[in-house]
Amino acid sequence: MDGETSRRYRRFAEFEARGSSPCYELWALGIAADPELLTLIGQLPLEKQQPNLMLTAARFLGVGEVSFAEFRAWVMRHWDVLAQEILRRRTQTNEVGRASVLLPVLAQLPGPLALIEVGASAGLCLYPDLFSYRYDNRGALDPAGGVSDVELRCVTTGEPPIPGRLPEVVWRGGVDLNPLDVTDAEQMRWLEYLVWPGQPERLQRLRAAVAIAQAQPAAIKTGDLNETVAELVSAAPAEATVVVFHSAVLAYLSVEERERFERMVRGLRCHWVSNEGCGVIGSVAERLPVPASETPGRFVVALDGVPLGYAGAHGQSLDWFAPELVR
Repeated sequence: MDGETSRRYRRFAEFEARGSSPCYELWALGIAADPELLTLIGQLPLEKQQPNLMLTAARFLGVGEVSFAEFRAWVMRHWDVLAQEILRRRTQTNEVGRASVLLPVLAQLPGPLALIEVGASAGLCLYPDLFSYRYDNRGALDPAGGVSDVELRCVTTGEPPIPGRLPEVVWRGGVDLNPLDVTDAEQMRWLEYLVWPGQPERLQRLRAAVAIAQAQPAAIKTGDLNETVAELVSAAPAEATVVVFHSAVLAYLSVEERERFERMVRGLRCHWVSNEGCGVIGSVAERLPVPASETPGRFVVALDGVPLGYAGAHGQSLDWFAPELVR
């Protein structure tokens, strides 16, 4: 198990943190080569061993952006408290930047839209119509009311269908096992620590998105996605195009639960937009232009199970390969 834990932290360092967070790359590589730390982490339940959760919990409890030696010393001194924090937390990153890779799909669907986010966390991605977007050197794309405090930048290749205006959203809902309350300061503090060190722009847009959600709160239900989504679809306005979407969520489910979700959502009166790791949804992975094993650390955006383009993990890039949007 220590060998698999080591590989997990090394993959995180090399394919996720590298180029995004030097601090997390340093720490994850150090952990991957440290038998004592690997043994401690290996005692946690498998779903609690993920690098992002462990590293965030350590920062939340007080460790700064220090060398690996200092980080290791802190972890060894505080392991019992750290382990308890890890056990009671979930990542729930709620990265609003991912809206930039979802927007080209959402904007092509007939409006108005009713959005339902699976694994919604605090529901911050339910406001794509209230964000500003900057794709490459294209013109500004802003809400009707003007430039948003949440400005998302995305580099693209291929020919993604970037819209000329933002979609109309008339209803927002979501489900999460543990919804975060945007009015709860402690919960928002945890959400802020989920932003990786060395990424101040992500922190700024997170805070701006929280302010939007506080002003226009969405109804986020507590529950299991496979037990709740059908109820939410039924509650959405009949005159709207219902869209069930999710980003970096299904990887936390078993293969059987993922397949159950896919069967369920395909049978509902909705479109299904996914943004997951390339190998997470088997039926999507089968239709990719190259095997999922050749694109580690990348996401794939799909509509109703049809893959359309590769996405950066935080929405920073979109490499469109679909010849046209499949509706």
